[in-house]
Amino acid sequence: MIMKPNADVCVIIAAKNAAETIGRAITSALAEPETAEVMVVDDGSSDGTADVSRQADDGTGRLTVTSFDVNRGPAAARNHAISLSKAPVLAILDADDFFFAGRLKNLLSQTDWDFIADNIAFVDEEKASSAHLALEALPAAPRDLDLSEFIEGNISKRGVRRGEIGFLKPLMRRDFLDAHQLRYQEGLRLGEDYDLYARALTKGARYKIIHSCGYGAVVRGDSLSSSHRTIDLKRLYEADRAILSQTGLSDQARALIGRHERHIRGRYELREFLDIKRQSGPKAALLYALGKPSAIPAIAGGILADKTERFRRQPQAAPVALGGSGALRYLLQPPSTAA
Repeated sequence: MIMKPNADVCVIIAAKNAAETIGRAITSALAEPETAEVMVVDDGSSDGTADVSRQADDGTGRLTVTSFDVNRGPAAARNHAISLSKAPVLAILDADDFFFAGRLKNLLSQTDWDFIADNIAFVDEEKASSAHLALEALPAAPRDLDLSEFIEGNISKRGVRRGEIGFLKPLMRRDFLDAHQLRYQEGLRLGEDYDLYARALTKGARYKIIHSCGYGAVVRGDSLSSSHRTIDLKRLYEADRAILSQTGLSDQARALIGRHERHIRGRYELREFLDIKRQSGPKAALLYALGKPSAIPAIAGGILADKTERFRRQPQAAPVALGGSGALRYLLQPPSTAA
């Protein structure tokens, strides 16, 4: 294996039917001198994702491609890659996204962290290849992210798409994950990143963020990551309940996780109501709501918000797929304007 000094990052790419984009993701990861390994897990694809992945090999021996016979979800794919890798630092890269040049160097130059994330630039597919030309040179302005800010950043607001802090893609130190026996929960198909980071923060993880941008997230109007099943919402709030069942959880952490659990449970109850209405009619949906009085505020509020969505002005400095003019949109605000 040909490796450069200080190459200690394993880049993990879980991929399902990503033949059109996986090559770009792999190429961007292999271009980083700090990359020791790129682990691609083909999660039951039917479009030749694994073959396309191997074609992106740069001959340095750093690329490993494995395949699941059936789809098991991103959490299982990432756990499998973690079990195969040997690098002390782990990085997650989605199969349709990419690293901007120099990302790993910038992150690894920071100290005193168990998790460290940088800014994300959301970009339309058509502009992904030239996105680096429009990238702003934002100052790093490193700061710590605590559990309170993390939870607040994962409670979505109407009219804001893909703005949650849970979308950050931190580097993770393997020794912290191993010391606390932390891995992705494989039953989750939604919020598996949020769940891992939340559990880590409740165990004292040092989570640092910098505002300079090294991660490009490609957005599409029909992106799978923008949709989810009703059962996925149920499993996510049940994951919060599992955290709440831990012994030794501080009162503050319990209150914060409880707030997120109520938020996700409200979204689930709205979706369940709409599913019943679509499948069995308005009367059955009304009976469901009357049978769960505690769910009525979430259902009523969600319906009202959906009805008024079209009156909200979409942000202009954003990709077309997010309702904007085609510009890059950053997840984290520049330090001078960050709240």
